[in-house]
Amino acid sequence: MSLAENPPTPAGRASETVPISALNHYLYCPRRAYLIHAEGLFVANEHTLLGDLAHEHVDSPGYEQRVGWTLLRALPLFSDKLGLSGKADLVEVQRADHPASALSNLSSGVHERKIVAARPVEYKKGPKRRWANDEVQLCAQALCLEEMFGLAVPAGAVFHAQSQQRREVVFDTALRALTLSTLATLRSTLAQSVAPPAALTPRCDGCSLRSLCLPEATVAPDRPARLFEPRDYP
Repeated sequence: MSLAENPPTPAGRASETVPISALNHYLYCPRRAYLIHAEGLFVANEHTLLGDLAHEHVDSPGYEQRVGWTLLRALPLFSDKLGLSGKADLVEVQRADHPASALSNLSSGVHERKIVAARPVEYKKGPKRRWANDEVQLCAQALCLEEMFGLAVPAGAVFHAQSQQRREVVFDTALRALTLSTLATLRSTLAQSVAPPAALTPRCDGCSLRSLCLPEATVAPDRPARLFEPRDYP
């Protein structure tokens, strides 16, 4: 989902629904997540615009059929249990015939096409990152699908637009635990009255909120500020 086309609104306190995308932002940078989802700040840059282009094909709701799978674009997701909501770039589902419910006229031979398998696919503009933020975002989508459809979702995929390569992501016990712990920590962070402190790291170079965050202005407590002296990344 494109942030530039869908500006964020403040997520409020921990009792409210959290956007799935906030998990990705939090693992990339807790301060960025707070500025976007608690304060409602967002600025576009070349990276976010390229991300929008990578999502062009999947941002418009619709579906298509491919070799036994139905491809659902821009599918709304939710989990009442976890307090999550969002939109999947793409969800591939398989359906199978099964007898209609008792409320249907069984004598008519009516059958429903039940979803028996699902896998989310997230579109990203660049290559695989060193961090697990994309995998956690995808796993959160799977947790929503499991609740929505009442079935197990063992794996999904990340499609990297730059290389046109698709990478499978298995939702194992470790990734599920990381997703749930990240959600708990994110809720706690968004419930705070002030944003987490800024920290100058290599990730700041591509961040669209750098001009608002001002990580260069943050001084480590163990050394005085020295103007005009280049700082090394930690």
